[in-house]
Amino acid sequence: MVFVCYPKCTTCQKAKKWLQANGIEFEERHIKEDNPTVDEIRAWHKQSGLPLRKLFNTSGMLYRDLQLKDRLPEMTEEEQYNLLASDGMLVKRPILVGDQFVLVGFNEPQWKEALEVK
Repeated sequence: MVFVCYPKCTTCQKAKKWLQANGIEFEERHIKEDNPTVDEIRAWHKQSGLPLRKLFNTSGMLYRDLQLKDRLPEMTEEEQYNLLASDGMLVKRPILVGDQFVLVGFNEPQWKEALEVK
């Protein structure tokens, strides 16, 4: 399992502590230093079952600076994949990538279910 995060993000810190407290092994990946590729973003999007816009970090400064709220609806899916792959700070985090799932953002009940934690 790969835990894609930004170490300074409080939600990522909370999710990491939760994983550790539940004895779940994972490989940590720093999203800013090891930015996801277009192919990874595409695969994560498909596997997550979420609308593509849910993969964007809408509360981030870069999202606001680029005025993506107004621009995204007019962009093609491929343009959005390329944009997400251009800078890890545009990607919502944390992302937990397992064999059978991709979880975007930390939602404890959803993570419990996916990881079969009691």
